[in-house]
Amino acid sequence: MTDIHTQQMLGRPTGAFVGASWVALGLGASVYFIGLYNAHMTLAEKGFSLSVFLLGLFAAISVQKAVRDRAEDIPVTGAYLGVAWGMLLVALALMSVGLWNADLLLSEKGFYGIGFAMSLFAVVAVQKNVRDLAAFRNVHPDTAPVEHTGYPTMG
Repeated sequence: MTDIHTQQMLGRPTGAFVGASWVALGLGASVYFIGLYNAHMTLAEKGFSLSVFLLGLFAAISVQKAVRDRAEDIPVTGAYLGVAWGMLLVALALMSVGLWNADLLLSEKGFYGIGFAMSLFAVVAVQKNVRDLAAFRNVHPDTAPVEHTGYPTMG
């Protein structure tokens, strides 16, 4: 079996997909935070928006991990999976209600909504890539990059 087939069987993501996932997360979070910093909102509104954003990211990672664990026959309680899904739905609902009631232009509301949605998708992709790369390295430790300290070796 070739290395390409082994990579595909183990689900090793390509460097392009890993990079694109990190860029999407960085871009989504950055535009959300920059917009939040520059918004004419009270500190309480900014805190609400930041908290909902962080809750959404954490919940999305938890759902992805729990679903993947179950698919790989790693025990996950129904309670944990239910809480993870519940918190993701709560974060989506709070973001929707917060944007609906915010005293912002429609374009600004869309800006926050797209930044939030993009970040949720990207954080799931980043989590998947991290896990896939770790699994691949466990099976193929010899393909991991060699660290160079910059010091010459003796002997």
